[in-house]
Amino acid sequence: MTVIGFHNSHEQVHPADLLRAVQHAEEVGFTAAMCSDHFAPWNHAQGHSGFAWSWLGAALATTGLPLGVVNAPGQRYHPAIIAQGAATLAAMFPGRFWMALGSGQVMNERITADPWPPKRIRDARLRECVDVIRALLAGEEVTHRGLVDVERAKIWSLPEQQPALIGPVMSVPTARRHADWADGFITINQPHDTLRELTGAYRDAGGRGRLALQVHLCWDPDPDRAAAIAYEQWHTNTFPPPLCWDIDGPEAFEQASRHVPQEAVERAVLVSSDLGQHAAWLAEFAELGFEEIYLHHVGKEQLPFLDAFGEHVLPQLGVTRPAPAVAIDPPGAPQPRRPDQRPQPAVLP
Repeated sequence: MTVIGFHNSHEQVHPADLLRAVQHAEEVGFTAAMCSDHFAPWNHAQGHSGFAWSWLGAALATTGLPLGVVNAPGQRYHPAIIAQGAATLAAMFPGRFWMALGSGQVMNERITADPWPPKRIRDARLRECVDVIRALLAGEEVTHRGLVDVERAKIWSLPEQQPALIGPVMSVPTARRHADWADGFITINQPHDTLRELTGAYRDAGGRGRLALQVHLCWDPDPDRAAAIAYEQWHTNTFPPPLCWDIDGPEAFEQASRHVPQEAVERAVLVSSDLGQHAAWLAEFAELGFEEIYLHHVGKEQLPFLDAFGEHVLPQLGVTRPAPAVAIDPPGAPQPRRPDQRPQPAVLP
């Protein structure tokens, strides 16, 4: 049994339409959802970039689905603000909110006008942010000096259980690093051997929790239209790391992708008009050990996709509901204390 979720792409769809889409996803049988968190789209044809955290509150309030977000704390977002937002959503919707924490992309982070650090610095900054967020979610008062600075921060409205912090993975070294702190693993569709290598590196390094996969796909009853939609919307998204991290906006992505062939798009996006083929692809990912699979239809019109997959694809996959999205024995989890004890501030190294 596999959790089949719906990925909500803020870069491509107006937030009001995306809210209707996630509500409809639940109606047709999807059992989970997640969303992106972008300041800019990848290209002008995508054309949107709603604020994920506003939308998350509305989506959680108007569906019964668990929801996650892919977020990059440390530059555009201060980790204390992310901790506060996560604590509020987890307190209002217990067991239904999680976030995947990554090192970011310049296309979103450059708006602060701060320098864009090299990857090794961004990775170190991410780990500092994770430690700050964990401590704040545990109810500690945090002061920290480093690649991010925090002064006497404390979250006053806490959830009963900390939300899961998931590690987004695109390389073996990242899988090993995230295994040290993450409550689970998420990546995107790639060749099966690559996926086995990434999940194996995460588990071998002690990584715990669920294995999740975001699948970029495109479906339309007309095969030519399916291919055209995939190209128009996703030809700018075919560059592997580190290039995709360091291109600074939609204009630059469009220029860089001017000569991208259709074949490259269809290596990044599973394109077919055959719903049986889509079901078979997803079943193969489940057989690789992915317990949660989030479907991202790269077209802008989501409702026909949801109807078709709800009727013809999900019934073939044995869809189940996910476990609560909570942290696994989080470091710094609050310990019982006597009424006369006062919590001490946490000063992180």
